[in-house]
Amino acid sequence: MSATVSVVVPTRNNARTIEACLKSVRAQTYPAVELIVVDNSSDDGTPQLAEGYANRVVTAGPERSAQRNRGVQEATGEWVLWLDSDMVLPPDAVAAAVRTTEAGADAVALPERTIGSGFWTQCRALERSCYLDQPLLHNPRLLRRDYLLAQGFHLGMSGPEDADLRMRLRAEGHTVALAPVIVDHDEGRLTLKDVLEKRYYYGRSIPTFAAEHEGAVSDQGRGILRSYVVHRGDLARDPLHAAGMVFMRGLEVVGYAFGARRGRRDRAAGRTP
Repeated sequence: MSATVSVVVPTRNNARTIEACLKSVRAQTYPAVELIVVDNSSDDGTPQLAEGYANRVVTAGPERSAQRNRGVQEATGEWVLWLDSDMVLPPDAVAAAVRTTEAGADAVALPERTIGSGFWTQCRALERSCYLDQPLLHNPRLLRRDYLLAQGFHLGMSGPEDADLRMRLRAEGHTVALAPVIVDHDEGRLTLKDVLEKRYYYGRSIPTFAAEHEGAVSDQGRGILRSYVVHRGDLARDPLHAAGMVFMRGLEVVGYAFGARRGRRDRAAGRTP
């Protein structure tokens, strides 16, 4: 009998993308999938859409880490796989992830590619394509429920919590492997305003992340730069989007920096992001 995989999808006001996400979970070839949606008080019809696909829809917040932890608590499977509600799985994704654990991995990452429309989305797609063969840059998405119940996602982080979990796993000697699949990440039509606002928000958690993992921020930056060097030929073949990617990444650095400054003030005042 196949071990049950509980798929946990945290969401808030994602009516545009969540139906495709949940349909892709229900279309999995793996025979034992449980689907749990954890909604953060959406007001755009997201929970009503989710009711048509999920085994359970629960309400929790205030942030993604708390939603994921609640989903783990609700899960009944031996394994938990968490997705963002703008992701679409290929039909064999869960089966491939489980096979990867059977080959010896303790946790499994699912490589992503960006889909969507517009110039800046295409720049993001080019950027993500540089990471597909860089296993050290991928965060886990499938892990045993028992581990997540004991460890969980860091409630003081919103954005870096995936990287925090990856680093904790590796520090404990666990292996994180890539499943041989590619997940579509529907980022819609990105704007520079979207990019800056999200990185500012994520940046607020950087001081907490850096305090937990000394040197991790700079290590992550070096790993990203190495991926660009490895894929310099791909970037050279698409100079327009490569230039846009460099500009966008520079803007993200600014957003992270201002967010981190706010995060340091929050930590000093005893507030979480």
